[in-house]
Amino acid sequence: MGDKKEDDYLNIIKQFVDEIKFGTISIVVQDGKVIQIEKNEKYRIKN
Repeated sequence: MGDKKEDDYLNIIKQFVDEIKFGTISIVVQDGKVIQIEKNEKYRIKN
């Protein structure tokens, strides 16, 4: 840890966790490196 890129990735993940109420956060890794972070938020509809 402590690498600038790793700190950036962790900050993005923390931000996504704070922003969503329901959903998933996916981290895509290729050749041992993070290449993409996805946030999929779901909205619950109450009838």
